[in-house]
Amino acid sequence: MRGSNAVKFFSILIITGIFTWITAFGSIAGFDIPGAKDIRPGIDIQGGVDAKLYAITDNKKLPSEKDLDAARYTIEKRLDAKNIFDRVVTVDYQKGYVLVQIPHKKGEAFDPQKSIEEIGKTALLTFQEVDESKKNADGTYIPADTSKEDEKKRIILQGTDIEDATAEPSQEGAGFQVSLKMSEAGTKKFAEATARLVGKPIAIFMDNKQISAPVVDEPIPNGTARIRLNGDANSQKDEAKELAGLIKSGALPFKLEAKQVNNISPTLGSNALAVSIDAFVVAFILICIFMIAYYRLPGFIACIALFLHTVMELLALSWLNITVTLPGIAGLILTIGMAVDANVIIFERIKEEIKAGKTLRAAIDVGFKRAFAAVLDGNVTTLISAVVLLKFGTGPIQSFAYTLGIGVILSFVTAVTATRLMLKAVSDLDIAKHPVLYGVSARLKGGKANG
Repeated sequence: MRGSNAVKFFSILIITGIFTWITAFGSIAGFDIPGAKDIRPGIDIQGGVDAKLYAITDNKKLPSEKDLDAARYTIEKRLDAKNIFDRVVTVDYQKGYVLVQIPHKKGEAFDPQKSIEEIGKTALLTFQEVDESKKNADGTYIPADTSKEDEKKRIILQGTDIEDATAEPSQEGAGFQVSLKMSEAGTKKFAEATARLVGKPIAIFMDNKQISAPVVDEPIPNGTARIRLNGDANSQKDEAKELAGLIKSGALPFKLEAKQVNNISPTLGSNALAVSIDAFVVAFILICIFMIAYYRLPGFIACIALFLHTVMELLALSWLNITVTLPGIAGLILTIGMAVDANVIIFERIKEEIKAGKTLRAAIDVGFKRAFAAVLDGNVTTLISAVVLLKFGTGPIQSFAYTLGIGVILSFVTAVTATRLMLKAVSDLDIAKHPVLYGVSARLKGGKANG
């Protein structure tokens, strides 16, 4: 085994060992790092909390449907930020409350009242001047750092400066828009800002998360503004309603008080989780047996890469604090098949090249090169399905989409990178050059597929 290849091979084994330790024990070298035990199970596995958040108004009257919708949008946005997808958020307009059901947080003493109060707080809404040259990876603008005095100057309006936000048909005809009405103080601040920011965006942030970034067409001195929406006119109605609700929720005229907080029993329970884990282990073992029996040495290396893929996905779910439901576990099991599928395509190409008379090293290089397009296409199409499910799905479906999407990305990385590095390293050994070790029965060049 050549020096550089040996370093790469053992580096992958060491990384696999470190990730496995963290996954199993949640710490390393005295540092606490989230592991598999810190993954947050969904309501269907571990149960959760059920609470009614009642609106507390100054005049003791029921809030309007618009205000209650705004509260619901805020709560859903906060739960999205926490990656809590297994939830129920509904509104009772007649009694004036928002019903929230969320899963317990695993590994910590759970205080249901505290958790409900946390998600029920009024969100912080700000309109900010932004630096167009600085953006996040997803293309959104970076909010102001309010811990710095000079950054605070970028904040143009806060939620209290907005008196009303409504979704209505666009004045241009087709489609919808969001109309804003500002307070007297907000009118003055917005007039000054729009006068100097013509042609530039003013980003709207909810808890430092951008929800819109309209461009200023002209100075707006009268305290009323319109946010025009892009896209298909048929889909703009819901988008306009949601945006108006988010903006309105930044200055809700009432507080939310949690009442009737109850624990929810798991719908399926820990037994279903245990069965799913057993199914995962059995599937992993059977796949490894097949890969080793059929592809021999490459199959054994694929099992190492598959194990690395599994611990990396578990760590990703834990570090991203994604709520995992039973459908999410099904997505995790499914990605094992996706990871193996990539290796099968690659190994079949390598076998064909060995049978064609190429040296082992050339067969590995050509096999990976020619299989790359097929592997990439298969992973991209599956990833598209995961993105669509994440976009349009809710609750457990989003959990499935997340585990599937993360698993597909990691399967591509481990199959194309980790498997290739280990296979090339092992192929340097004379003992590893016999064609039978690669599932090829024909004896080439005196019994060896020479490198």
